[in-house]
Amino acid sequence: MNRLDVIQALMNQKGLKNYLEIGVENGHIFFRIKSPFKVAVDPKFIFDAGRRFGKAILNPYNLNNQYFEKTSDDFFAQDAPNVFAEKKLQLALVDGMHEYHFALRDVENTLSYLDNDGVIIMHDCNPQTAGAAGRFEDWEAGEWNGDVWRTIIHLRSQRPDLTVFVLDCDQGLGIVTRHKSESVLDFTPTQIKALTYDDLVKHRQHWLNLKPADYFYEYFGLRR
Repeated sequence: MNRLDVIQALMNQKGLKNYLEIGVENGHIFFRIKSPFKVAVDPKFIFDAGRRFGKAILNPYNLNNQYFEKTSDDFFAQDAPNVFAEKKLQLALVDGMHEYHFALRDVENTLSYLDNDGVIIMHDCNPQTAGAAGRFEDWEAGEWNGDVWRTIIHLRSQRPDLTVFVLDCDQGLGIVTRHKSESVLDFTPTQIKALTYDDLVKHRQHWLNLKPADYFYEYFGLRR
């Protein structure tokens, strides 16, 4: 199971439509989504107008896409109030800068426009090595997930109004919904910032609220 499977299952079976993707890059996920309302945000798209046209031929839903080539912070400050003035978000993929405070801002800003039954999916929440789990400036080679895992811990500590868990697949898929959580943590932001990857390894299951991939179907009441 990967993020595309999760997105398509929620759209097909839960009827979720209005879609935002932060961190689009080459559009590998974005262009394949079938929704009449899709918003792409990335500071630098790795595709041109020709590829946009080709993807619209393959998937007509891409004809009405909205593209914002800017940081997510600028998008939310400058464009989001107008973009979502008449359509609330129902589904969002947060896959932008893979660092704690960037990812946290993306989630919190997205929540401002998310429908009560909406879902936020976060990528890169379950790094498997210390190298993959660090800051971008320290990254040398191989997979880089960053410290999005701290964002999961933060939300589970500071937002009891949300249910947050991580599916153990596709580098760790964080799921955020507006339901009061029955499982919360009690870390402060200062404590979260001081955590190390070794700490995560010792407490991974509990801190991330890590679930097997199939839990996705159970939680949302979907058919496999």
